[in-house]
Amino acid sequence: MNTKLIRAGCVLVSLLALSAVQAATPAKAPAPAPAHAEAPVAKVYPTFGEIERLDPALDQLVAPGAKIEKLAGGFQWAEGPVWDRKTKTLFFSDIPRNVVFQWKEGLGTRDYLFPSGYTGSKARGGEVGSNGLTIDHSGRLVLCEHGDRRISRLEKTGRKTTLADYYVNRRFNSPNDLVFKANGDLYFTDPPYGLEGKEKDPEKELLFSGLFLLRKTGEVVLLTSQLTYPNGLAFSPDEKTLYVAVSDPAHPVIMAYAMNQDGTLGDGRVFFDAAPLVPGRKGLPDGMKVDKNGNLFATGPGGVLILTPDGKHLGTINTGEPTANCAWGNDGSTLYITANSYLCRVKTQTKGEGF
Repeated sequence: MNTKLIRAGCVLVSLLALSAVQAATPAKAPAPAPAHAEAPVAKVYPTFGEIERLDPALDQLVAPGAKIEKLAGGFQWAEGPVWDRKTKTLFFSDIPRNVVFQWKEGLGTRDYLFPSGYTGSKARGGEVGSNGLTIDHSGRLVLCEHGDRRISRLEKTGRKTTLADYYVNRRFNSPNDLVFKANGDLYFTDPPYGLEGKEKDPEKELLFSGLFLLRKTGEVVLLTSQLTYPNGLAFSPDEKTLYVAVSDPAHPVIMAYAMNQDGTLGDGRVFFDAAPLVPGRKGLPDGMKVDKNGNLFATGPGGVLILTPDGKHLGTINTGEPTANCAWGNDGSTLYITANSYLCRVKTQTKGEGF
């Protein structure tokens, strides 16, 4: 008998038997997926300062037990925070360092724009960089530039466009803070803080510190020259009132102006007098934001003052630092704060106007 044929037949029989066994054996089920994927562990930030409560009504805006979280530090003078909803990023200025930084959850702080407010070749000191920041209806960053003494817009190409730098052939002092109205008009303040010699600087061209309106047409309108150090700005939710902080140590107040139909100012009044808070506390009236119900979150002596639409002081987010500005972010309920060398935040029970 042919041995090779016998061996081949045995192999064939074995393969057929193995196939039959495999067919009869049920397929092994895949390992069950976990009931739920583990959520990433949220970073725990150090806390500092305290929430001072002067009225029980504050509990409706800032929950009892809320903490001031310290997100980043090491800045020289942090200012002008603004939240970009599209990228979920916070932008803010460090004025002396001439930089706009960006902060993002999980990534931390990185340089975003340098130089941010002074592009000159002449070395100079003082507050040279950008100050107040906002974002226009097209998602572009708009900046108050101290050193270059202008309002500029950062284009998608990375280049800047000057929106305004003169009033009646005289250069601005150093635009400080700004706010858009819903119709696209831009309001901004112009104290001398960005000039090396402040009000005595030899290069100062305007004889006053102004509050200005930049219309969509490009026209620059002087709204008032009667405020000593106009600073932060915010509109009430119905845009019938414009709030203006005055960071004058001799007269630290927040003004409220009725708005005329043409966008100019009507009657003004002292909305809140911060003078009684100044002794023993750091800071003066500066940047501010409004929530959806018209409550004002205004930086001032001690931190961020929380004021009702009637001007009642409900309490203070006391950072213990001179506090420059604040901005709503995330879903609108988180208040980001620039306090001296720190970027911090507080989670609230309200939401910023527009969220």
